[in-house]
Amino acid sequence: MAIEGKADGIKLGRIRLGMVGGGAGAFIGAVHRMAARLDDRFTLVAGALSSTPEKAQASGRDLGLDPARIYSDYRQMAIREAKLKDGIEAVAIVTPNHVHFEAAREFLKRGIHVICDKPLTSTLSDARKLQALAAESDALFILTHNYTGYPMVRQARAMVERGDIGTVRLVQIEYPQDWLTDAVEKSGSKQAEWRTDPARSGAGGSTGDIGTHGYNLGAFVSGLELDELAADLDSFVEGRALDDNAHVLLRFKEKDGVRAKGMLWCSQVAPGHENGLQVRVYGTKGGLEWTQKDPNYLWFTRHGEPKQLITRMGAGALAEANRVSRIPPGHPEGYLEGFANIYTEAAEAIRAKQSGAALDPAVIYPTVDDGMKGMIFVDACVRSSKKNGAWVKV
Repeated sequence: MAIEGKADGIKLGRIRLGMVGGGAGAFIGAVHRMAARLDDRFTLVAGALSSTPEKAQASGRDLGLDPARIYSDYRQMAIREAKLKDGIEAVAIVTPNHVHFEAAREFLKRGIHVICDKPLTSTLSDARKLQALAAESDALFILTHNYTGYPMVRQARAMVERGDIGTVRLVQIEYPQDWLTDAVEKSGSKQAEWRTDPARSGAGGSTGDIGTHGYNLGAFVSGLELDELAADLDSFVEGRALDDNAHVLLRFKEKDGVRAKGMLWCSQVAPGHENGLQVRVYGTKGGLEWTQKDPNYLWFTRHGEPKQLITRMGAGALAEANRVSRIPPGHPEGYLEGFANIYTEAAEAIRAKQSGAALDPAVIYPTVDDGMKGMIFVDACVRSSKKNGAWVKV
């Protein structure tokens, strides 16, 4: 991210960060740590990195943490760090979904800012409690819907807002993967084990894991609010307790005299798709297409004219995209950079909160309210599917 104009944050120094979860072998913990470091806005100083004390200690040592700040559980960490003069200012929660609520609660009630992986929680009731806690706390709550950090996603959102495609009519979202095509949860894959376990993942399988990303992205770009949906969920792999494929019809609330419609397909049993997230938004004057496999490109079509390719930092790129880009056009930026943009936006918000300064309105990050919308989406999908795909209000 270009960091001109970020002098206030730099003067205050790096934000002292703790981490809950993310020990040895945990993919998403390493991603969060890389994202936090990329723009030099955070430094990891403490962690409760595993629910297994021995693994927590070993993981902390591997990361070079002070042994006195490697904790056996997150509550102990929250209590002690809140009392330290140089205690953590923010915590990253990168555990399975069922831990999110209680871990976030311990830090929020002590005024420590929370950066939490998605989805918000494992249950809708916990999500509502967490939303209320975040509203009462002086600390910020940031949810890492990282795809909203991509420059060309910000570009698409800005183009919709300024009316380049007219009034939105259609929103099409796809997020297919293939890694759960077989019952890998029964062959030792820890990532698959907890993601297919209702007690740890929640009511949604593919809907909660990747469907929430797709839904969030569609809403972020289009600026629309969901009104109702009809969902058909399947667990194609025998014995699997949660959905591994979902087809969802969407009806959005009326905006500018139009009630837009949409479709969302998310699947983890689609061979040939590694991470096929894409969003297409069509309006009265044109359309936009973005795919995560080629994240530096955005296709824009004015109605009746040839397609136009807009590139990151290239001709036609808007300020909203350029402010979250780091390197010149023609050099690819991708997943880690998009993730890092969420962390850097979080750093801006945290430093503004601490100093009492007004936050730059260009700073955008997903909040607890975005997480709540994702939980409501999953709940509505499950309710609809149980009613044979009936339309349900969100």
